[in-house]
Amino acid sequence: MSIGGDLVLSVRNLDVKFYTYAGVVHAVSNVSFDVYKGEIVALVGETGCGKSVTTRAITRLIDPPGRIEGGKAYFRRRNGEVVDLLSLSDEEIRDIRGNEIAYVFQDPTSALDPLYTIGHHFYETMIDHRKIDKKNAIQHAVNLLKETFIPSPESRVKNYPHELSGGMRQRSVIAIGLSNNPVLLIADEPTTNLDVTIQAQILELIKDLQAKHGMSVILITHNLGVVAEVAHRVYVMYAGKIVEEAPVEELFENPQHPYTRLLLRTVPDPTKKIEKLESIPGTVPSLINPLPGCRFRDRCPFASEKCLEEPPMVEVGKAHRVYCWLHTVKG
Repeated sequence: MSIGGDLVLSVRNLDVKFYTYAGVVHAVSNVSFDVYKGEIVALVGETGCGKSVTTRAITRLIDPPGRIEGGKAYFRRRNGEVVDLLSLSDEEIRDIRGNEIAYVFQDPTSALDPLYTIGHHFYETMIDHRKIDKKNAIQHAVNLLKETFIPSPESRVKNYPHELSGGMRQRSVIAIGLSNNPVLLIADEPTTNLDVTIQAQILELIKDLQAKHGMSVILITHNLGVVAEVAHRVYVMYAGKIVEEAPVEELFENPQHPYTRLLLRTVPDPTKKIEKLESIPGTVPSLINPLPGCRFRDRCPFASEKCLEEPPMVEVGKAHRVYCWLHTVKG
């Protein structure tokens, strides 16, 4: 399979289900998206919309009762070879995961083993994928901690996770992710558990590191303020499906899907006095054996009988696509 020269990742028709006692959960349905070299792509949506499941699927981190039922995830490796991540053996995907694709989880506490020092985490990550001795690994760790603005990195590599603040733990996890110079970094809600000041610092750090290292980034978030700050392109997800995709400026200036418009209205405007925070009426539909058609229709102010059918993909601008019957061409 060949993909465009600037493409790092091309996901097509990804389908993930969870087989539970209550029924089959259609967590991700027919999801397709692209990530280009050197860009930050945001996956945005409410909690439970399938953002994390999508990225866990392409890195083969879906555990039972979850199952990847279909799709392709074409990834351009560091040497230029294009592989389908979903077709690789367990050994082959382990060689890529943590090496050419790094994953930064939203809770750094659970990502770091409390029994080992920060330096040991670096060494463990690097020794799996490259020939390096412990002394050089620790020196590389010091350099990366310095690059992520952790003070006194020479002493921090000797610290255990509980000896670091939340912000420093998250910076350490990002630095560990960079230790093998990844082609693609996946950051899953990297600022969720941090205070506002530290959030801004972490976002700026990711943005700076992406530019410096030239890597691609998938940023998972429910926070549109985060998207506006760092992303180049955005995919909006709802109930396991992508409903709109666009360059970030285009999405904020000209949102086309009713869900995207309502989602943007929930973002407070600091220049205006807020009488009442906006919210989207209704609740996300159950993904256990969902009905066909648009999954947003029960909450959509523009819903019609046509929405009982699967909405088509409509080009509404340059690199701007929406999955909605409102935008179908008449006649």
